[in-house]
Amino acid sequence: MKIAIYAGALLLAACNSAQQNISSDQAAVKSGEISPVTYANTITEGELKDHLYTYASDEFKGRDTGTESEKMATDYLSNAYKEMGIKAAQGSGNYLQEVPLMRNSLPTGTIEVNGKTLNIGEDIFAGTKMNNGEMSAVDAGYGIETDTYSDYADIDVAGKAVIIKAGEPKNEDGSYVISGTSTKSDWSNWRETRQTRIDIAMAKGATAVIYLDDELNNRYRRVYDYMKKSDHGGQLTLVKGETMNNVFFASEDLLKDVSTEEVTLKINGQNESESVTANNVVAFIEGKSKPNEYIVISAHLDHVGVGANGEVYNGADDDGSGTVAILEIAEAFQKAVQEGNGPERSIVFLHVTGEEKGLFGSEYYTSNPVFPLENTVVDLNIDMVGRIDPKREGDRNYIYLIGSDKLSTELHELSEEVNSTYTNIELDYTYNDENDPNRFYYRSDHYNFAKNNVPIIFYFNGTHDDYHKPSDTPDKINYDLLTNRAKLVFHTAWEIANRPSKVKVDKTDVQP
Repeated sequence: MKIAIYAGALLLAACNSAQQNISSDQAAVKSGEISPVTYANTITEGELKDHLYTYASDEFKGRDTGTESEKMATDYLSNAYKEMGIKAAQGSGNYLQEVPLMRNSLPTGTIEVNGKTLNIGEDIFAGTKMNNGEMSAVDAGYGIETDTYSDYADIDVAGKAVIIKAGEPKNEDGSYVISGTSTKSDWSNWRETRQTRIDIAMAKGATAVIYLDDELNNRYRRVYDYMKKSDHGGQLTLVKGETMNNVFFASEDLLKDVSTEEVTLKINGQNESESVTANNVVAFIEGKSKPNEYIVISAHLDHVGVGANGEVYNGADDDGSGTVAILEIAEAFQKAVQEGNGPERSIVFLHVTGEEKGLFGSEYYTSNPVFPLENTVVDLNIDMVGRIDPKREGDRNYIYLIGSDKLSTELHELSEEVNSTYTNIELDYTYNDENDPNRFYYRSDHYNFAKNNVPIIFYFNGTHDDYHKPSDTPDKINYDLLTNRAKLVFHTAWEIANRPSKVKVDKTDVQP
């Protein structure tokens, strides 16, 4: 995808500002004052390989969320920061931010809808803990409520189950009711609005939700199949205070032969739950002149653990590559600190848990930030940067960039300038397309920052044949590419940390 060409005085000023800062930095490099290149060059293939051959080894057993193997990972990261002399973000040497989770056992049983028996795990899927009982159910359309539109306007759902469907309403002419145009609103994005619809139903007193959505139904089918084959003992959810039980997902045509005018729902299921603790790892380097402004560099520390047959899912690329890249980037910044050239703004090194389970660690951090989100300048998120997308074989010097222009034109232009100055990697925006069916923008930890109006860049090499397989091992990593991509992130963070003004947010809509 070609880079868009922008016009306008405001953008020209932003481009000139980014170019001026980087040109000034180049002059400093030539005069021997401060050289970010020198610090970037401490990021080496050998050190990345040493870290990754340990971190993604069989000994770490796939770093599954909330397990002893994940504790090995958090210990490894904490010790690495201690050895580098980089502080724990929360003080007192505590690098861990506790993330409260609940593990629900694999639900079984049945649900009857007007006498039609649905088997849990085959015909319908429970997404939460279940409370058995019988209740009436109400068709709530799309389950949407806004200032101008409500599916709940003429119905009372207190003490009842609600049946809602995917998508959003249209007018007779095919335009969308909520936007008033041919453009979809965010209600068509289930990743953004699934929980919102459930929360609306709960706020209105509903006691159960049946969510009819083919994509979600298929997603939960895969989750169930995975849980049946593995030894993970159940489905993890993030504890968020008051939550709704009895949330079910099914295909859109499941109830097509059932009248929804008067519906009786009978739940007869079994599942148990237990508390589980996982941890984010958070370290930081305090800025010299602007210590209360923060650049977050993030990656997820977890992977998917061990399969039922004992095979370890090492997760070397996903996301061992991003994890060890952060360690090397941190070392480069710490070297600058030791030489009196530390960053003007603070740098936060954030390793989040539970990405594979639902972006839990980043969701918890952005809801309970160690450092205020309103003072967070940017999140640079690194998830899978050590391999080559098969579509890019023979043209390997690339990285997919996602989201750099979603909230900040200036960030996008700065990113481009930094790359052309220091690393000369092809920045491929294929997956930044709003119509990309993979929807990677919504599938990694940066999105929880973007939802909170924090500008982001997501660095990603694309998927490959070893994605989420035991064969994602350290020997298959392209360490030269990993090194250069890590340097790109370092140089971008360096520029953002040391420029006179914060990156400006000039866009507010992060929806598709």
